[in-house]
Amino acid sequence: MSNKQVLKGLTVLVVDDNDTTRAMLRGILRQEGADVIGEAKDGPTAIAGCRKFRPRMVCLDVLMPNSNGVDVLKEIRNEFPDIRVLMVTGSADRETVQASIRAGACGYVVKPFNAARVVDAVLQALQAAAPSPSAEPSESPK
Repeated sequence: MSNKQVLKGLTVLVVDDNDTTRAMLRGILRQEGADVIGEAKDGPTAIAGCRKFRPRMVCLDVLMPNSNGVDVLKEIRNEFPDIRVLMVTGSADRETVQASIRAGACGYVVKPFNAARVVDAVLQALQAAAPSPSAEPSESPK
């Protein structure tokens, strides 16, 4: 089965504060058959986009002005446990990667990226088992 067939019908919300990065991701995903149904530049707009569009996947930047991608990831996973979240970042420091995985990220793409890397990460995220509920408590202690 070709990638185009696998990504056909996949609905994606692309979240990144950088216009060029969003355009590159949009182009790669569309070329491979995915349907980019929305875009956002920050966390609040990303959450609103998830509510409005109900994408199957979110490509989420880790570092955005006024938004921490890991916190946005936690919100998405809490409200929409079926949405697959693929983290996109220019800095793959161990702490952030581990925090993202614990919070429910299904994969990671490091900038700069190319089409093959993005498609591979999307395919792996789609095939990944849903994060275990024990990986991150659903309620934090008060």
